[in-house]
Amino acid sequence: MSEIFTRSNVNDAAKLPLGLPLASISTSTTDVAWQTCGGDGFWIKPLFEGANGQHRTWIMKVDAGAWSPPHAHEDLEQILVLEGTFYDDEKTYHPGDFVLRAPGAVHTAGSEDGCIVLLIYCPV
Repeated sequence: MSEIFTRSNVNDAAKLPLGLPLASISTSTTDVAWQTCGGDGFWIKPLFEGANGQHRTWIMKVDAGAWSPPHAHEDLEQILVLEGTFYDDEKTYHPGDFVLRAPGAVHTAGSEDGCIVLLIYCPV
């Protein structure tokens, strides 16, 4: 299994200068364009990528009926459902539901009616 949403498909992620004391950067997510991320019906808005590329924060939109085959991620995956419903092998998740997935955990992903989720990837 390999990671379905590849980093090579993502550009323009914010590069936060973490070395600056008391620094903040903000943006309106409406100003960030949806980008393809390698899976049909899956779109992302990259919001943050750490300098080493391991820490990533994205908003992901899943089109109604979109589904991804079994895959795994190298990093810890955190998912917060913001709109619609999102499902995996275990259950269907609704707005406000939070999923924490271990690195290497094989799973599918999709949405019957479309959804928007917040994704955070980080090493453990």
